[in-house]
Amino acid sequence: MSWGLPKDPVMLLSVINTKLRDHYSSLEELCDDMQIDISELSDRLGMIDYAYDTGRNQFV
Repeated sequence: MSWGLPKDPVMLLSVINTKLRDHYSSLEELCDDMQIDISELSDRLGMIDYAYDTGRNQFV
């Protein structure tokens, strides 16, 4: 994963949730805009037991 994002999953979680809160209405929109593989991102954050919640528009 080389999108200029942190490699550490906890830091990645913080950055992604902030971007979702401030700039994107869905994970799909974020991934499309940033050219991120949604499965890879979800897998990376799943390693620290976080999953995307569509209702909250964040990883919880």
